[in-house]
Amino acid sequence: MSSIELPPPVPDRSLAVPRVATVILAAGHGTRMKSALPKVLHTVGNRPMVVRAVDTAWALNDRPPVVVIGHGADSVRQALGTRAQFVFQTEQLGTGHAVQQAATVLRDAADVVLVYYADMPLLTAPTLQTLIEGQQLHAGPITLLTLVAADPRGFGRIVRRADGTIAAIVEEHEATPEQRAIRELNVGVYAFRADWLWPRLEKLRPRQKGEYYLTDLVELAVSEGLTVQGQIVADADEVIGINTRVHLSEAESALQRRITQRWQLAGVTIRSPQSCSIDERASIGPDTIIEPNTHVQGETVIGAGCIIGPNSIIVDSRIGDHCVVLASMVEQATVENEVDMGPFVHLRPGAYLESRVHMGNFGEIKNSRIGAGSHIGHFSYIGDAQIGADVNIGAGVITVNYDGVHKHRTVIGDQAFIGSDTMLIAPVTVEANGRTAAGAVVTHDVPADFIAVGVPARLRAIKPAVDAINSPLTGDGSAAI
Repeated sequence: MSSIELPPPVPDRSLAVPRVATVILAAGHGTRMKSALPKVLHTVGNRPMVVRAVDTAWALNDRPPVVVIGHGADSVRQALGTRAQFVFQTEQLGTGHAVQQAATVLRDAADVVLVYYADMPLLTAPTLQTLIEGQQLHAGPITLLTLVAADPRGFGRIVRRADGTIAAIVEEHEATPEQRAIRELNVGVYAFRADWLWPRLEKLRPRQKGEYYLTDLVELAVSEGLTVQGQIVADADEVIGINTRVHLSEAESALQRRITQRWQLAGVTIRSPQSCSIDERASIGPDTIIEPNTHVQGETVIGAGCIIGPNSIIVDSRIGDHCVVLASMVEQATVENEVDMGPFVHLRPGAYLESRVHMGNFGEIKNSRIGAGSHIGHFSYIGDAQIGADVNIGAGVITVNYDGVHKHRTVIGDQAFIGSDTMLIAPVTVEANGRTAAGAVVTHDVPADFIAVGVPARLRAIKPAVDAINSPLTGDGSAAI
């Protein structure tokens, strides 16, 4: 019986895990931004666009992307640090020329090469992963992302064959009237088969302005009888490209819509989404209400059942459950449950309010811990202090914590009572159940069950046991301090 020679098995590309290299184009001048800052360092959602682009690349795989830099290269390097590889495009000679610069570091290093712009800040990792998978299953060398939109915004038009594959990309300035009527657009996001890409880049020829277009690779693939595939992006906001400050604001608004909808679906009420901003890194509990003109920034965590705003700014802070923050600023502070404050409270870095603390309007706290159930009156400043539980701080109280050279701490024990307009000259301690009278200027410690009265303050016993201190008594039952 003669043997039959079988053809080699066809690999199941749907099961293979491709090696993916990412190239991010970030070398352009961005002259229409009219800015001294490189375009890709302008922020969307409080993060530079190029940082967002690199974060997206890291979400796809665990290898650093290659960022093509040119204009403002040093600033871009500084913004990204070690999170990217860099190649320098000395002359900005088009997208094809930019990707050529990456060949030296990526040749033979990947199966699929993903290419996109740093100025497309809302592009998501799931969309790019779908593009990579589409190329993995595609017999041809190119799969690209397209958009169907009424406003072409200068993008090249996608010309398709009857079978749905792409025949050409026609730039707007070269398109015929019939081609300009096409509403499927090339957005500049590509997945290439790596072994095909690198030698074809060397075949690109400059256009009239001396630039090498990456889109010409489509024509090369078609001329070789190969297929080019397009995937239509579902969310047009993902492919907003930034060329002007108008586009920047469009991207910012789109990002806020995305974030707002996420939290609304999670049970958060946002009264006026158009007047609020919420950082992507923030977290908000259910049944919390975000009132108009409120801004939640950084890695802030807000608990459940809170009322935040109106007119509040929360920065990198933690707020517990059932708190009220009315027209106040909270920065790098911690607030436990059932705290209410405002209007016009300022919690500065290092402020820590335990549960059930109340703060009146125009109060300020810096680098201090306030015990549970304590009340701080309006127009007070508490800096570098440790306040116990159930303490009453009257209106206008000030901890005088700075002597011109050093900061000093104030300690106030549980259930103390600090009268209005008291000035506590740190370092000073008011022990548990100690008191100060209104307007006192306290320069020495106040023991338990004594009250400090006057300027400078003198001690008077609240209870008959005046021998609790060692200072000699005056004729009126007070002790000089």
